[in-house]
Amino acid sequence: MKSAISSLISSRNFNLHRSSLSFSIFRRPSLLLPSQFPVISTDDKATGANFTSLRRKCRFHSTKSSPIMASSFNPEQARSPPAVPLPIPPVTKFKIGLCQLTVTPDKQRNIEHARKAIEEAVEKGAQLVVLPEIWNGPYSNDSFPVYAEDIEAGGDASPSTAMLSEVSRRLKVTIVGGSIAERSGDKLYNACCIFGTDGKLKAKHRKIHLFDIDIPGKITFIESKTLTAGQTPTVVDTEVGRIGIGICYDIRFQELAMIYAARGAHLICYPGAFNMTTGPLHWELLQRARAADNQLYVATCSPARDVGAGYVAWGHSTLVGPFGEVLATTEHDEAIIIAEIDYSLIELRRTNLPLLKQKRGDLYQLVDVERLKSE
Repeated sequence: MKSAISSLISSRNFNLHRSSLSFSIFRRPSLLLPSQFPVISTDDKATGANFTSLRRKCRFHSTKSSPIMASSFNPEQARSPPAVPLPIPPVTKFKIGLCQLTVTPDKQRNIEHARKAIEEAVEKGAQLVVLPEIWNGPYSNDSFPVYAEDIEAGGDASPSTAMLSEVSRRLKVTIVGGSIAERSGDKLYNACCIFGTDGKLKAKHRKIHLFDIDIPGKITFIESKTLTAGQTPTVVDTEVGRIGIGICYDIRFQELAMIYAARGAHLICYPGAFNMTTGPLHWELLQRARAADNQLYVATCSPARDVGAGYVAWGHSTLVGPFGEVLATTEHDEAIIIAEIDYSLIELRRTNLPLLKQKRGDLYQLVDVERLKSE
């Protein structure tokens, strides 16, 4: 008898708990799933006005984002200096072109090939074009000194960047020029040049984290044998928004991406050449992580795969959205990817998943040393 009563009580307690659980799942407001996000319509000529309008529309979602948390956990102190507000971009929606190129030992051929790829991407509507890492010659320590250019001198001393300047001005397109080996005095750098629609050099990023790895039986590459590490994170305001720049191995260091997000970047571009060992494991994983962690766009561009090369690239150039979703990608062959970026989704994702307002400034802090010194 006692056993039967005990069994009945246990059963009723379970049913009560299940009913409560069902109520909590189906009655309480929940975070919107991707398929439930409202669609914001913007045309190809949309400007910052759409972004401002969306921000106003989404504010009501964040009014309950917990002022208690903000006062108790000090999320604004999780960044030092505090994160800057996301700037209103010059355009809200535009097309990006990722040019996954075959690279040969013929430098002049590589330059002309890149020119044609940029022209094709622009013909297909791209307002921003990204090239791969080390696109004007082989990726090797032996080749870096041979193919290096004096970017600051320009002209004949840097035919690769001279081409980028000319084509960006002629086609009125913003170019993230992949990377080339740069000679500066007695030092060599792995450098990415960004050109505006007027053909002028807007910024230059020198690879901060050098690719020094040793996976026995798989791959060993010591970039620091010939290259010097850059010293400066790079964020640049362009005609298509604020862009942070990293080169290949830089993508592994989340602190750099966090600094870019705190400086108001809409997009991070990583020209890169992951290899056949780490590429299958980490290339897409890292891109999605940087995008999802910081709720912004991430674009990568790799050389096409050449199995006969000394260094074999994985390929798979990709665009990832601010929710960590792969928006466009390709395999390992040469390709030009044209995809759409819609910056209004950044505000939307940050409203639905308010990570910036939930950081624990009372427990941890990211210090942007360069910005702190300048301020």
